[in-house]
Amino acid sequence: MITHAITAGLRANLSATGWKPLLGVALSVAIGAAAAVGPHAARAAESAQAYPSKPIRIVVGFTPGGVADIAARVVAIRLAENWKQQVVVDNRPGAGSAIGTGIAAAAEPNGYTMISVSAAHAILPALYSKLPFDSERDFSGVAVTCTGPLLLIASSSAGVKSVKELIALAKAKPGHLNFASAGVGSATHFAMEVFKSKAGINLVHVPYKGVPEALTDTLTGRVQLFISPLINAMPQVKGGKVVALGVTTTFRSDLLPDVPTISESGLPGYRAESWHALLVPAKTPRAIVARLHAEIARILQQPDAREQFAKLGLVSPPTTPEALDQYIRGEIATYKDIARAAGIKAE
Repeated sequence: MITHAITAGLRANLSATGWKPLLGVALSVAIGAAAAVGPHAARAAESAQAYPSKPIRIVVGFTPGGVADIAARVVAIRLAENWKQQVVVDNRPGAGSAIGTGIAAAAEPNGYTMISVSAAHAILPALYSKLPFDSERDFSGVAVTCTGPLLLIASSSAGVKSVKELIALAKAKPGHLNFASAGVGSATHFAMEVFKSKAGINLVHVPYKGVPEALTDTLTGRVQLFISPLINAMPQVKGGKVVALGVTTTFRSDLLPDVPTISESGLPGYRAESWHALLVPAKTPRAIVARLHAEIARILQQPDAREQFAKLGLVSPPTTPEALDQYIRGEIATYKDIARAAGIKAE
C-alpha cells in the first residue's frame, strides 16, 4: 500500500508549521548578518545591494503555454518593469523537464539564473536513479508562484456520475476501467495511483505523450478516466462532454464551485495539488535570494497577477524560501514512496 498520499499542499503545510511570508525585512536582516560575520559575507551583502546589474534568465523546462511557462512570464514582465532590467524566459523542454533543470543546476549561483519548476521537479528523482543534478541539494527555493487543483473527469460512456459510483463500479469489475495520464511518471499519473491505492481499486493505466492527447481520448471514450489539469478540462466539463467527478484539493475551485472535492464525494482524506515555484542554484548568496523573494512575493500579491492566476483556477500562497525548500524535500520523499509502491519507472 502507498503509505503517503500526495503531499497535503502548501496551504496545509504553512498552517501546520507556522511559516510566515518573508518580505522586505528579510533583505535588511540578511545584509546586517552578513556584515557582522566577516569580510567575505560583507562582500556578498554589497553584491546583493548592487543586484541586479545585468539581465536575469528564468529557465523553463517545458514548452511555452503551460503553467510553468505562464508563471515565469507573469513574474518576468513585472520584475523587468520594477527593476528596470531585462528578464528573459528561456524555454528548454525535454526529458520531463530534466534538460532545463540540468541547465539551471549548472548555472553560476549569482542570482542571474532562476528556474520555474512544477511537481515534475520532485518526481524526477522517483523515476531516475541517476540524474546530472540533485533536485534537492542543487537548488534553493525562492518563491511559490501558484498552486491549484487537478480535476478527475470521466467519459460520458463510463456510466459514472460520482466518485462513489466510480469506486463501486471498479470494485465490482476489477480491471474493467482504464485511465489516461499525461505520461508515465507525470503528476496526473501519480495523482491517480494515489487514488487507486486509497480506494483499493484496480484501474488500467494508458499513458499518453501529454495532456491534450489524454484529454482527447477521454472525450471520445477511448479511455474512461483522467485526472486533468483543471483549466484544460473545464471547457469540456461546462460543455457537457465529460463528467466532472471531483477536484483533487481539499477545497472546491472557484471556477467550478458546484464540483465537489474527491475527499467529500466518496474518498475521504484524498488530496493532490498542482504547484509551481521559482528556484535558484543552491549556492546563490542568501541576501540575493532574500531580495528576489521579497520582490517576487510582492509581485504575486498584486491584483493583476492574482487575477491572471485566478482565471486559471490558481492561487499564489505566501511562503518563505525555507518553507519552499522543506516542502520540496517532502514532495521528493512522497513521490519516491508512491513510485516504489506502484512500481512506476521511467520508460
